Order: sequence, then structure tokens, then C-alpha cells
Amino acid sequence: MELSVNVYLHPGMSAVNPLILCKVSDIPQAPVTMVQKYQSPVRVYKNSFEMIMAAYQRRFPTCHLIPMFVGSDIMNEYKSEDGAVHVVERRCKLDVDAPRLLKKIAGVDYVYFIQKNSLNRRDRTLHIEAHNETFASRIVIHEYCCYTVHPDNDDWTCFEQSASLDIKSFFGFESTVEKIAMKQYTSNIKKGKEIIEYYLKQMEEEGITQLPRWTPAPKELQECQTSTSTHSVSPALNIPTITCTDGNSSRDGPPTSSSPPEALSSTPDDKLDADYIKRYLGDLTPLQESCLIRLRQWLQETHKGKIPKDEHILRFLRARDFNIDKSRELLCQSLTWRKQHQVDYLLNTWNPPQVLHDYYAGGWHHHDKDGRPLYVLRLGQMDTKGLVRALGEESLLRHVLSINEEGLRRCEENTNIFGRPISSWTCLVDLEGLNMRHLWRPGVKALLRIIEVVEANYPETLGRLLILRAPRVFPVLWTLVSPFIDENTRKKFLIYAGNDYQGPGGLIDYIDKEIIPDFLGGECLCEVSEGGLVPKALYRTPEELESEDIRLWTETIYQSASVFKGAPHEILIQIVDASSVITWDFDVCKGDIIFNIYHSKRAPQVPKRDTLGAHGITSPVCNNVQLIDKAWQLGRDYSMVESPLTCKEGESVQGSHVTRWPGFYILQWKFHNMPACATSSLPRVDDVLASLQVSSHKCKVMYYTEIIGSEDFRGSMTSLESSHSGFSQLSAATTSSSQSHSSSMVSR
Repeated sequence: MELSVNVYLHPGMSAVNPLILCKVSDIPQAPVTMVQKYQSPVRVYKNSFEMIMAAYQRRFPTCHLIPMFVGSDIMNEYKSEDGAVHVVERRCKLDVDAPRLLKKIAGVDYVYFIQKNSLNRRDRTLHIEAHNETFASRIVIHEYCCYTVHPDNDDWTCFEQSASLDIKSFFGFESTVEKIAMKQYTSNIKKGKEIIEYYLKQMEEEGITQLPRWTPAPKELQECQTSTSTHSVSPALNIPTITCTDGNSSRDGPPTSSSPPEALSSTPDDKLDADYIKRYLGDLTPLQESCLIRLRQWLQETHKGKIPKDEHILRFLRARDFNIDKSRELLCQSLTWRKQHQVDYLLNTWNPPQVLHDYYAGGWHHHDKDGRPLYVLRLGQMDTKGLVRALGEESLLRHVLSINEEGLRRCEENTNIFGRPISSWTCLVDLEGLNMRHLWRPGVKALLRIIEVVEANYPETLGRLLILRAPRVFPVLWTLVSPFIDENTRKKFLIYAGNDYQGPGGLIDYIDKEIIPDFLGGECLCEVSEGGLVPKALYRTPEELESEDIRLWTETIYQSASVFKGAPHEILIQIVDASSVITWDFDVCKGDIIFNIYHSKRAPQVPKRDTLGAHGITSPVCNNVQLIDKAWQLGRDYSMVESPLTCKEGESVQGSHVTRWPGFYILQWKFHNMPACATSSLPRVDDVLASLQVSSHKCKVMYYTEIIGSEDFRGSMTSLESSHSGFSQLSAATTSSSQSHSSSMVSR
């Protein structure tokens, strides 16, 4: 079975067994908290719920498939009169898999877990709750599992689980214990399904291939079943509330000191199943699956409307070795960048200049042996200086971005064509003709900038880079460029000098002979431009290029602003006609802020801008404007028209307000001070860490506002639809609608 078996019954949580070994009871310890969480995808059994339950019951009181599961004793049992509800609470005994010396130091031969199973045959659900009894004051382990009927097929069964490991203190061995626990935990998670399948096969050999669904029994039969129960009913055990949407469904489960790590409460459409992950995303370890699901859930909560596609989220996780915090930071920065520069629409809006068609020697060319899209770049034939002088850095960057966007599209297409996950492409770079003119400093600078942007926003998209016919000057270029390339990316580089690519271990190992380009000795005609020198008549002056660069790359409807402690950012909107609609869309790029809307009949004074000031920060685009005079009094000079909205870092917020009066409306983004702990004079660890993350008490927001006449706004005056932010090409729609109870609405 899944984690529920692995961990508590016979299991799995051998991963946590070493946690509970060192019983050095009288050593004073400093408080330490280390928390690990796990969230599974939905695992589907193509068997009926009744068959799965019959297989599940065969693992008790012990299971020979898991030697460490010594046995279990029933502590409490309850059966409803009609037989539909069956609640069993067991004490499970595990023989921990740990070095003998540790066992001797601990003075503990066995580890005990309490597991509570709540079966509802009428609803066809089984909820499992488990927690550790041994060393519960130092280590808290919780697991919540749920068996339900597949929403689209009554004859299939779904399994889902979540778990948390909270190491409060363990005699100074917290870090070691955590590593051992997670390593063993992941190695045992998948054993659960094998056990269920083993008992299903055993039942099939016995001729049991189908079991009837539960139906209410005659009254006299119910009384007979109740009177012949072999175990007494504990008065403390009430019938649990069993629903598919609550991972902690019983009132008599584990101690209430810890809530479920992840609620199993979203709709089936919001969840990922294991078969989908394997088909479209590849083979992931259980913890990698958990990281993907948890980051995806976070995005669904903070970026309502649309979120990036799963394969794109996975790329950012891989780029940061599945560290959720680092991946989330990198991904949020990228999503903000895409939104600000409208990269989602690049393939539809970017029309490459004729110079690129004629002299940019690069293009897509079939695919490699692994099914990855193949991009061919004849860098040695390109006049990098001429292209930069004729187009400017920004046009070249935009063209490279369009290539990457096309690569994402082709990866998705090839995934469907070849029937396996393809999330990256192969790049073949021919360096024949590379010489010192390619080391022109402005050209190298442009190349480094392009690499920086691509690395930050398209991680793990390069599956392999084949560099052919590298000349003697190549090491010089490589020395300049390699420090800006991620280490994981550099490992994918294969470099061939001269004609080495034609021999064993060369190009033929990665590309089918039939599609090797003709200019490399192959038989396939490659339609990539041959490049050549850009005529100097096409060169443009630095002034012309600078002017166009600004026009091209600042072509965005969004504005950026800095918010400081004590210096909010404010914008003024003048309303002439009452019942106009003010709409907004903003992203919190850094720090936490409070969003307010005020109304005033008086026009504020000339705004004060803080781009340098006491904060010592120079930024040509991130301004800080303050409109509300310090002498103004709230309630006399201006009034608040919406309740303050606290917005966390990474959130995307959209909303609208129907104005009641003409006059001046002020939208304010204010620095959010972390509240002090109400029950203690000492600051909380979370508060301290959060405050450290906001360097120099600075926040950043990116915003867009628009005024719409009430007759042009979709929706009523009391229930307005939010215009959700979206990430178009990278996004899979997650439909959601929010309505306000008043004349305005905010959705996140």
C-alpha cells in the first residue's frame, strides 16, 4: 500500500525509525524545530473500492512482506448498527532498522505508532490517521491517508496521502536524524502499492475477482451483528465525520498539537495523479512528486486564474535541486518578468526584421534520437558585430526569447508525438569560421546578457549542447562565457574539435544519420541561413539603437515601484463621473505589503519622489511617490473606501472598486510590519526570519490600473468579476470565480 502502510503498519516509516533511537533522557537541549512535509499525487488502482479494502485488511495483524512490522493490537473498535461505519484504532509495533549501537544507547527495541482507520462502506471511503507514540514529545510524526472512489469511474479506487515530520529536539542529532529519516522514507513509499497488488493477486488465485458493494442489512441481522462483536465499543470513540474532503476526519485522532500537513480538500481537477506524472513529466521520486504538488498548490493559492504548466514548474524545481523555497523565488521572479514584458505573447507579436532572416544563421531542424527538438546554430558563420550594430542588443535578445518560446512549444508537441516526456531541446553549434572578430567586446557583452536572461527564465530547457569544429580561439571565448552558465547546464556540453564529431562517440550517437545537416557531411538539406557579413549600410547609430531599445523593451502596461518602511507608494486617480470603476492588477515582487484605497475631495500636493533619498537606492524605473500629506487626518481630509488588504510576497492581486463619489482616489501600497507575538514578549522565529528576508525594509510591486465607465464594465454594481492575471502560453487554466458582497472585489 502506500505511505499509510509503509509508515505505521508495517512500513514505511522505517524512515523515521532511526529518529526514535537515542534515549538520552536527562540531557538539556536547546529548542530546535525541523519540519519536513510530504504530499503524494493521486494514485489510481484499477480495482473496485471493495476489492482494495479486502486486500488492505489482509495485512493485519502483521505482514510478512515487511519484516520490521512485528505486529499490532486493537485498542478500540466501533461498528455502526447498520454495518456501514467501522472504526478501528490499533497500536502498531515496529522493529526499527537501525545500527545495534544506536539501539543500545536508546534503550528502545521497538517503536510504537497509533493508527486509526475510519471505514465508511456507504460512502466508500477509508480515512487513515497515524501518529508516533514513542518520543512524541521530541518528534511529531503525522500521516493522513484517504481511499476514495475514482470520480470518473466507480470501479476504480484513488489513494492520496500527506505526512509531516517535525523534529523539535533530539539531543543535538536533529540534522542527522532528518537526513536518515527522509532517505529511508522515500525508499519505502512505493512499497505500499506493491503490497496491495500482492494481496490482490493472492485473492485472484483464490478465485475472488469481484466483491459486492455494501447494502443495508435486515434489522434483525443488524442486531445479530452488533451483539456478536468481539471487541467492546469504547465510549470515548464517537462515529467520525467521514468526508472525502477532510484528511483529519475524526474527532478522536492524534493529539491536536499539530494540524494535517496538507489538507486533502481540493477538487479532482486540481490534483495530479501518478499516471499523469509518469506519462507527461517523467519518473520522479516520491519527494520530487511532493515538491511539485506543494509548489503547484502554492501557485494555485497565490496566482488565481492561471498558473504555469506542470512541466514548467518542474523545470524550476530541477534547477534548484527541488528546494521549494529557492524554486519558488526563481519562478515568481520569472513570472513577474514574463508578465511585465508580455513574453507570453511574443510568438504572436514578434516579427523578426529582415536582417535576422538574412544573416542570423540559426533555426530548428527535426529532432535528435531522444525526440528532443533540435536547434542548429552556425555561430562561426554569423557576423555578431554586424547584427549588434544593425539591430541592437534588445532585438537580438527578443529574437532569442522567441526561439526559447518556440522550443517550449515544440517540447510539448514532441511529448504528444513520441508518447514520453520531453521537456528540453538539443542545440547543435557549428563553430567553423569562428575567429577573433567574434570576440568583439560589445558582442560578447550582448551574449552574456542573453545568457543571463535565458538562464533565469528558461532553466533546464537545454538537454544537450553539441559544439562542433571548435577552433583554437574557442577556449578564449569559453573562458569569458562559462562563468555565466549554470554548472548543471555546463555538464550537458559536448565539445568536438576538427572532424572528431564524425567518428565513434560523435554526432551519430545523438542524431540519426538521415537528418545530419549537409554542411556537416550529412545528406539532409538544412534550411538554416548561411549567415555572412551584415552590410555596413544597415548599421545604425548608437542614438537610434538606444532609442529603439527603450521603446522595445519598456513596451509594457505595468509600472514598478519601491515601497519602504515609512514611505508607501501612492498613485492618484481623478474621477469625474460617479459610479466609474477603478480596476487594478499588481504583483508583490518582494516583501509583504498592505494595499489601501482612499478618497479625498481635495487634490494632493505635488508628489514627493524617493528614488534616492535616505534609502540610498538608485533606480530609474522603481519610483516611490507619496501623495498623502502628513498633516492630513484620516476621516477629515480623506477617507478609506476599502478595507486594508495584506498581500504576501509572490502574490498576484486583481480587483476593482465602483466609485460612489467624484473626486480624487489614492491607491496606496504600504510596507507591512510583522506583528509582534501577542502572548509573549519574545519575537517568534517565523517573524524574525520573515523580517530578515526583506533587506533594508524594502518591498517591490509591479502594478497596472485602469478606469472604466460603469456601462463598459462586465458585471453588476454589486458583483464584479475579477480580471484574473494569466501567463498565457505557460499556463494551464484553473477556473475560479470570486464575487464581492459589496461594491468592490479583490481576488488573489
